Amino acid sequence: MIAASAVCTTAAAQNGPEPCKPVYLTFDTGHMGVAPLVAEVLKRQGVKATFFAAQERTKEGDGTLGRHWAPWWKARAAEGHEFASHTWDHAYWQADLPPAQPGGEPRFRIRPSSGAQAGKTLTWTAAQYCGNLQLAADRLASVTVKKPLPLFRAAGGKTSPRLLAAAEACGFKHVGWAPAGFLGDELPSGQYPNSALLAKALRDIRAGDILMAHLGIWSRQDPWAPAVLEPLVSGLKSRGFCFRTLREHPDYQTWISTHGG
Repeated sequence: MIAASAVCTTAAAQNGPEPCKPVYLTFDTGHMGVAPLVAEVLKRQGVKATFFAAQERTKEGDGTLGRHWAPWWKARAAEGHEFASHTWDHAYWQADLPPAQPGGEPRFRIRPSSGAQAGKTLTWTAAQYCGNLQLAADRLASVTVKKPLPLFRAAGGKTSPRLLAAAEACGFKHVGWAPAGFLGDELPSGQYPNSALLAKALRDIRAGDILMAHLGIWSRQDPWAPAVLEPLVSGLKSRGFCFRTLREHPDYQTWISTHGG
């Protein structure tokens, strides 16, 4: 009689290892206060992530994509992480607007949260929005010496079909996140403690989910990353998950390969 464990071992050897369940960890820029810790955890855990970058105000230095943080970005590129635009001015879409003339270029109501016009309500054409996307992508290419992915994430994830069409027309495809992949680091820590956010993520995340956190949130009193990031990564690994960059995501592979990524 063959022991059950021997049968299982033989079956595993014949069928090969069970494939892991991929998830896609992404980070948007923030005040960068936790950026060194995030890099340390990812390196220790052997995890590759995708970073969406805007030129945002930081706790130290001249902005997330300024000279102060340039070595940090270059080091992440050397480790094999991927990068994409988050708009240069962390510019929030607020509404679609009529063209200046019938059949003219799409226009949008935009409110940047960074840069010289932070906090102002502006009207941008599709070309101006595309230019802001490209500015961040160009700066990423400069500081990482690596071509960013032809993807973007709108500030706050706020978009419209017209905005998405305008961005795609200039070579940028939008990436959101899964409902369970909203890791909650921008929520008030009094109402959403780290322990609850970790438990929810470990319970709800499924294969194929895009996960989203930030490199520091100004408003959160109890920072998320120091308490949650490594237990989350370890916990997902123990449940059979593995981490991939968006370059490997089936929804974006064709777009990336056909748009020079």
